[in-house]
Amino acid sequence: MKLKLNSLRAAGIGAAMLFALPAVAAECIAPADPGGGWDFTCREVGRLLSAEGLVEGNVQVTNMPGGVGAVAFANVASKRANDAELLVATSTVGITQIAQGKYPADIDTMRWLAMLGADVGVIAVAKDSPLQSVDDLVAALKADPTSVVTSGSSGAGGWDHIRLLLLAQAGGVEALDQIRWVQFDGGSPAVTQMMGGQVGLVSTDLGEIKGFVESGDIRVLAVLSDDPISAFPDLPTAKSQGYDVTGYNWRGFYTGGGVSDDDYNAWVERLKTLYDSAAWQETAKNSGLEPIWRGGEEFTAYVAEQKEQMAEISRQIGVIQ
Repeated sequence: MKLKLNSLRAAGIGAAMLFALPAVAAECIAPADPGGGWDFTCREVGRLLSAEGLVEGNVQVTNMPGGVGAVAFANVASKRANDAELLVATSTVGITQIAQGKYPADIDTMRWLAMLGADVGVIAVAKDSPLQSVDDLVAALKADPTSVVTSGSSGAGGWDHIRLLLLAQAGGVEALDQIRWVQFDGGSPAVTQMMGGQVGLVSTDLGEIKGFVESGDIRVLAVLSDDPISAFPDLPTAKSQGYDVTGYNWRGFYTGGGVSDDDYNAWVERLKTLYDSAAWQETAKNSGLEPIWRGGEEFTAYVAEQKEQMAEISRQIGVIQ
C-alpha cells in the first residue's frame, strides 16, 4: 500500500482519488480470544471488506487477548503506530477501560475510525414488576437508592452498570454509589434470576435477552437508543420518556496514532462504503446489531464524550479517584 500511495502522490493524485483504492494486505487485530464480540467484528467486517472489493485479498485477523484490549492497545502504540494497513476492533467496553485508567495511554494515542453498529442497551424488569416506566424506577431510586436490586453481566463500574447509572443520573438520582448491583455471567442468567425474584432489574444488551422480550416474560422499561430499534419498534426509548441517555455497546475500529490523514480518511471512506452496503446491513441485523454509523471526526468526538461520561460516573461510584 505504501509504495502504491507514494507513487500516486508523486504523480499529484489527490486524497479523494486515493479513497477509491483498496488497501493491500489489510490486517485486523481482535483484542480477545476467538468467539467474542471483537473477534466477530474483525472477522465479519474483514470478510465483507474483501467481498465488496474494498481491500485486495483477504483481511488477516490476529487475536491478541489481554487486559480487556489493553495488550493490543499497547502493542499498536509501541510497534505499529504508523501502520496504515491496520485496523483494531474496539467497542464501548474498551473506552470504559480507558476512562478508568486501565489502558497504558489515553484515547489521543490512537486515531478513531468509525463505528458500524451496536448492541443496544435495555433496562428490563419482570412482567409482574410494580415498576411500569422509567419514571417509576427513578422515583423508587430517589426515595431509597437501595430499594431496587439491579444487575447485569459486567462488574461494578462496567458498561452494563454505568449505563444504568447514566439513566439514574439523568433522572436526578444523587446517591449513585448506594444503588445495589449484582453481576451475572451474561444477560440471560441475570434475567433468569430476575424472573425468580432474586433481583429486580436487568441492564444489558438487547441481543442477549431478545428471546425473553419475544416471549413476554419481561417488560422493557427503556431502550437506550436514539430512535426506536428496527427489531422491536414498539419498545419505548429512554429519550421518548424524557431521559436523554443512550447506551450503545458499539462495534468499531481504531488505527495507530501515526497514520497519515490520507490513509486515515481512506479507511473512513472504505468503512462508510461498507456500512452502506446491503451486505453489512443484513449481516448486522442477522447478528443482533443495530446498524449505526459514526465516522471520522464525528466518531472521534463521540469517543471523547463517552470517555468523559464514564470517567465522571466512575468517580461518583468510587471506581476511580
